[in-house]
Amino acid sequence: MGSKKVGFWNLSNKLTLFRIGAIPVVVLFLLFPGKGASFIAALIFLLAAISDGLDGYMARRRNTVTNLGKLLDPLADKLLVCTALIMLIPLERVSAWMAAVIIGREMAVTTLRGVAGVQGVVISASRLGKMKNLSQLSATNLLILHYPYFSIDVHQLGTLLLWLALVLTIWSGLDYFARFLKRS
Repeated sequence: MGSKKVGFWNLSNKLTLFRIGAIPVVVLFLLFPGKGASFIAALIFLLAAISDGLDGYMARRRNTVTNLGKLLDPLADKLLVCTALIMLIPLERVSAWMAAVIIGREMAVTTLRGVAGVQGVVISASRLGKMKNLSQLSATNLLILHYPYFSIDVHQLGTLLLWLALVLTIWSGLDYFARFLKRS
């Protein structure tokens, strides 16, 4: 059996590109104050977050994993969360120091993976890293939504989840560095 040539424009990569394309739309809606704009921004962010789970699943299921997709997928995740966190700082929905820690960790782990790749070492996503990603996406989405719905303090729930995301962000970052040091 020969290997199947997979083109760039497969469904998985289209989902990843959708996620990247959703970022400026989320940013645009966050520029407008009010519950309606926040709701639309949160809805678009949610759809982009869902596409994160779907693209990898579809790539594996359809055997359409591409090297470019392997690079774009985590980049899209980081751009989505980091851009949203930055936008939420002036809206006073996220503390700047929390955003800085999360963004700093993302940059450090991305750099580590690049260095490891040059050395021929693959540092695959860990379960802890996936939990970190889910908690970041969930917290950020709730903080974008911000306003109370059905007597639920969405902002407070988002802040609580952001604290969890922060802990998982630091923990998983340390785990990636520890795993790299064991292999080198």
